[in-house]
Amino acid sequence: MADDENVTHLEILLSYDILKQLTGAMERTGCSAADLVEQALRQLLSEKEKANAVYLSAPINALVEGLYVENTTIAQVRSRGDFGLGTFNYLDGEMVLLDGKVYQIRSDGNVYDVGDDEKSPFACVTFFSPDTYDDIEGDLASKDLVSLLDGLIPSQNMLYAIRIDGTFSHVRTRAVPRSENYRPLVDATKDQPVFDFHDVAGSLAGFYTPSFMESLNAPGYHLHFLTEDRRRGGHLIGCTLKKARIGIQHVPQLEVGLPVTFDYLTTDLTRDIGKDLDKAEK
Repeated sequence: MADDENVTHLEILLSYDILKQLTGAMERTGCSAADLVEQALRQLLSEKEKANAVYLSAPINALVEGLYVENTTIAQVRSRGDFGLGTFNYLDGEMVLLDGKVYQIRSDGNVYDVGDDEKSPFACVTFFSPDTYDDIEGDLASKDLVSLLDGLIPSQNMLYAIRIDGTFSHVRTRAVPRSENYRPLVDATKDQPVFDFHDVAGSLAGFYTPSFMESLNAPGYHLHFLTEDRRRGGHLIGCTLKKARIGIQHVPQLEVGLPVTFDYLTTDLTRDIGKDLDKAEK
């Protein structure tokens, strides 16, 4: 590298095996050690930048129209993130992806293990690396939580991954029952079992999505709950927080998978789904 004002000199201690590999790469390529280290750092930083993306396995409007069977495996979902939410083929319960592990909350409110070969028609995931943490204490109802989160995110035009770990005076959730393919989401979610938890510790995991993306993902705050013992949970309807830590990650990129299935390729997805999605999610 040229010795000028734009170059910062850095001393690095390398282990013997790394030094040996570096020496071999210098001999093969004719590049200097400085050039190879810079190339490696640029590639690493570029990959880190790309990793800060929300991945949707399919646009949510396909789910709203009743497409509940796709070919995306849980292994593929986990390869795109260690945090998020979604559902399973045939709309069989709520998905929570937390710390790299996928949990299935079925319509009995219980959590079940999930194999990597199981499949999902919709998942929204990212690699969670929060930019900020905020600790809160005192009773905070759902509407107050929304106001608090509105104040913590700097812009409503950005995607955010949100994790809330803490204790709750009350949590109300629901879990969608298994449904036949092609049944519209607004009908499939009409009679969902509702669960109430009192004085419980657990985690909320989910996202904030700008309203202009409603054909891709549920707009606003979409959160799923998992108890601390990882045995119960569901899609969040409402809660009252007692004490919690809120981690927020701003995500500047969105990646959307477009399923290559006959149903997806032949379904009309141009309908305005706003009202149906709002009714199904709430």
